[in-house]
Amino acid sequence: MYRNKYRLIIPFLFPALLLYGVFVIYPYGRAMYISLTRWRGLARAPEFIGLANFQKMLGDEYFWNALGNNAVYLVVLPLFTISLALFFAFVLTQGVRFGKFYRVSYFFPQVMSVVAVGVLWSFVFHPTMGILNSMLNLIGIENPPVWLGNPDTVLGAVSTVAIWQAVGFYMVLFVAAMEAVPVSLYEAAMIDGANQWQLFRNITIPMIWDAIVTALIFIMIVATNMFAITQTMTLGGPSRSSEVLSTYLYDEAFLEGNFGYGTAIGVALFLIVLFISIVIQRVTRREGLEY
Repeated sequence: MYRNKYRLIIPFLFPALLLYGVFVIYPYGRAMYISLTRWRGLARAPEFIGLANFQKMLGDEYFWNALGNNAVYLVVLPLFTISLALFFAFVLTQGVRFGKFYRVSYFFPQVMSVVAVGVLWSFVFHPTMGILNSMLNLIGIENPPVWLGNPDTVLGAVSTVAIWQAVGFYMVLFVAAMEAVPVSLYEAAMIDGANQWQLFRNITIPMIWDAIVTALIFIMIVATNMFAITQTMTLGGPSRSSEVLSTYLYDEAFLEGNFGYGTAIGVALFLIVLFISIVIQRVTRREGLEY
């Protein structure tokens, strides 16, 4: 039975492996080949040009500008999203009244379409009829910023929307992890005189560490994308100040017809995400806790 197990396993795995190869492996391989070509669309066959697209990328100021904006999101989004999600999750697991209502309320933005969220917040940030500037006028601020039209404020405004939408999802993830921690650990620590902060730092964080690392990887991937929310709210403007790699890729491939160069940007984005994911897993590696 043991010697013949592969005769049984392989026929069952073959359909799944075939689908994975056709719909995942082949597109990746094809994209990497297109990134080594000059190709303007479907009409002509791609012309192989080696690493010329990647050499062009190194001297492309728009590429580095978009990568810099992604780097800002890579710092801001994980920091604020995970901090707020941990705070709300910890509060909601302390038996507060209407806890289930708050969970649903905080999670609600996650089920909304990203496009709907972008349109909604575009009206909130509108310089003349937006509710944000109207409230600032009411408290005496006469010339509030044009949030989405000013290069100094546009990244902060878009980051705020991304954090607002994502916090609920990660809060639910952390709540589930916190509720799985044995209560006896908290009771033993409280008998020893531990306060709430010590409980959170010395018991909650280590026990939910795997959930935090998973959340960190997810939010990093979101930060390197940001296509839908940026395209909906700013189209990369003003003056490319909110452009990210995914919107620059889209412009080059579908608006300028440079599919080869656009695909090269996509390959670079893939390698960046892969590198960040490996680094996070290496840096955050800890021994697993059993309970």
